[in-house]
Amino acid sequence: MSWHNTSIALMAKALAAKEVSSTELTKYFLDRIESGKQWNAYLDVNTHLSLEQASEADILISSGKAGKLTGIPVAHKDVFVTRGWKSTAASKILEGYLSPFDATVVANLGIPSAENPNGAGMVCLGKTNMDEFAMGSSNENSAYGPVLNPWNSEYVAGGSSGGSAAAVAAGLAPIATGTDTGGSIRQPAAFCGLTGIKPSYGRVSRYGMIAYASSLDQAGPMGKTAEDCALLLSAMSSHDPRDSTSLADSGEDYGRYLNQPWKEGNTNPAKPLEGLRIGLPKEFFAEGLAEDVAKSVKAAAKALQDLGAELLEVSLPKTKLSIPVYYVLAPAEASSNLSRFDGVRYGHRASEYRDLGDMYQKSRTEGFGAEVRRRILIGTYVLCHGYYDAYYLQAQKIRRIIAADFQAAFSECDVILGPVAPDVAWRLGEKSKDPVQMYLEDIYTLSTNLAGLPAMSVPCGLSKNNLPIGMQLIGNYFSEARLLQVAHQYQRASDWHLRQASGVA
Repeated sequence: MSWHNTSIALMAKALAAKEVSSTELTKYFLDRIESGKQWNAYLDVNTHLSLEQASEADILISSGKAGKLTGIPVAHKDVFVTRGWKSTAASKILEGYLSPFDATVVANLGIPSAENPNGAGMVCLGKTNMDEFAMGSSNENSAYGPVLNPWNSEYVAGGSSGGSAAAVAAGLAPIATGTDTGGSIRQPAAFCGLTGIKPSYGRVSRYGMIAYASSLDQAGPMGKTAEDCALLLSAMSSHDPRDSTSLADSGEDYGRYLNQPWKEGNTNPAKPLEGLRIGLPKEFFAEGLAEDVAKSVKAAAKALQDLGAELLEVSLPKTKLSIPVYYVLAPAEASSNLSRFDGVRYGHRASEYRDLGDMYQKSRTEGFGAEVRRRILIGTYVLCHGYYDAYYLQAQKIRRIIAADFQAAFSECDVILGPVAPDVAWRLGEKSKDPVQMYLEDIYTLSTNLAGLPAMSVPCGLSKNNLPIGMQLIGNYFSEARLLQVAHQYQRASDWHLRQASGVA
């Protein structure tokens, strides 16, 4: 059977019915990883440890102690520290680093143990490639080479969670974890024809996630369907006292609305979304949006309208300001978070240096890539005395205004719909020499991170070059289950999420 074309919802049923074992599934995907190295999706694979976990999962299934996800393989973005696998954040400064503990996301999804009795029982396939420290929109900033898009190997997979996206799109994993600081789940999901969701800030613990910008980072799932994402997010999300921003009520079933009508009491199966108000921000459909992207996203909106939803125009007037605001705040937080990598306690240390100051300078220069160094410099600058008020504080004020714009829009609608990115995936190297051009690709995704809102990417078309297009659904705080409901109903009426990457056997 072609398990790489199977949703994890169906995979779970096959495991429960003993039609396949976790060991067989794990071997299947490990074999595909071995034969699919050309995509550069994985940074570390530990066959022995994966099969050991699969064996434990099979014991749980045979003893009747399995959960919904027990035995299903999963790939983890290399930003989550994972015991037994290298955890490098795709940076030379952490080359070879082995964590003594699991990130909460990894533990929540992993095999139950004395330390972690509530693990979902999934099997780790390995660690996926990414932009170094999650800084990038194309996965070309990895110290270990770019990830290639399975739809066309001459194009980027998106970033920073490009390795996770490529792994699922190429059939090297049935589902994967990612992180989203400014669009890093939604954009690669859109570029690789996947479904991906960034939950509300605080829904998923950041403990054990190698930090980039702490007030913006949030973990989420990347899979083939909204149903798959709901299953994984339900297992990932839980209150964690080790993360001060973790929500006390974050554990819930995000799939509870999937097969229900939007409005209670609606008995018309042809109009399951009757009563849903979808806002289309005029700023998202202005100059700069590629024609084929606009056409596909508007067609998706029409499909939702045919399912009973009402379409209306809304405004998010500060959309353009999200780029300068983000590129002040995120680098500022990064300069603080990355100061710990100094060559003293762990990570790369320069082999030759004159004194302590020279060791710091050489170790960090050798260990960090160009984009990471650029953002550290920007962040340090805006936090300097004399510039803090002019840049950092002003950016924080505008951040509040951006969040207020969303609340004004949500007074008129239930869900906001627009494109994920202005264009589809671009050719490798096309934008890497112009950082500002690369930053502009995040214009539709940054504002939701600044506001802390949930948002997701759903496949909705193909470009004239046969590259995937994603639509973005944005909800109000803690409305993940409702977003997934809308996406699921759309996927029941369309087949874009079922399309296979042309370069994948």
